[in-house]
Amino acid sequence: MNRYQFVDDHQRRHGVKRLCDILGLARSSFYYWRRTASARAARQTVEAGIAARIRKVHQDSDGTYGAPRITAELRDEGGPVVNHKRVARIMRSIGLKGVRLRRRHRTTVADQTAAKAPDLIGRDFTAAAVNRKYVGDITYLPVSGAKPLYLATVIDLASRWLAGWAIADHMWTELVIDALTAAERTRGNLTGAIMHTDHGSQYSSRAFAELCRSAGVRQSMGAIGSSADNAAAESFNAAFKRETLKGRKAWSSEREARLDAFRRLTRYNTRRRHSRLGQRSPIAYENAVQAAATTLTQAVSAYGL
Repeated sequence: MNRYQFVDDHQRRHGVKRLCDILGLARSSFYYWRRTASARAARQTVEAGIAARIRKVHQDSDGTYGAPRITAELRDEGGPVVNHKRVARIMRSIGLKGVRLRRRHRTTVADQTAAKAPDLIGRDFTAAAVNRKYVGDITYLPVSGAKPLYLATVIDLASRWLAGWAIADHMWTELVIDALTAAERTRGNLTGAIMHTDHGSQYSSRAFAELCRSAGVRQSMGAIGSSADNAAAESFNAAFKRETLKGRKAWSSEREARLDAFRRLTRYNTRRRHSRLGQRSPIAYENAVQAAATTLTQAVSAYGL
């Protein structure tokens, strides 16, 4: 109980002046507190409702969303307008938080004798349209008491769409080939697209280069030993493990790791919000782009241009 409430509860017996003197309160402050009680109660009721909505969004994200993404979710739902600072404050008050980064594990082993592709993106991890520029990488999935699994990904830089991925218990070239093949199957055609990776031996292999050529993909590679040259892929890997492991050191079994990865990767495309996409999911972004393109085409046709 706060001091103002104590005075309010005992004023009939002891008097406001005496209680305020004993508790070191200014009477004007007490009367202001009492005068604003109804407004304060109304505000607390509103915040309790926001807190309930925050709990639900946080739970729906498997406990991964922090204040910015929860704020975007709340705005899309409608209801009282909130900003991220208010959401962050309420989250602190009810003990909720997003998940944090973990230390990286090295998966890139360069083949010093392999042919190197030029850097075609120069750390520009944006694209004017979908299906133009992709990044790929491998990350490890730790499994308790067993050897790790490895995840290879192919991500569209325009929409952050996870176009292709593959999981295996090895880091052989087949892993990245399977991921790119999946991306080609998803998009239907990758002709003219850039595929940017690091200098890992899987990506600099002859087999991967041949697949790129047959798919009409232009290979691109950053500098050896520079994670910044493939920062978009590195960021995806960090977020993926942060949001699946959620502070754990490893999955309990290979089966759990595979199921967790499948569920998270599916959610990534359909529901996970991205700050670079205006807090939209990859599929929402691509749908909006497609709708805008269709509207423009119809307008051009209507005017006979």
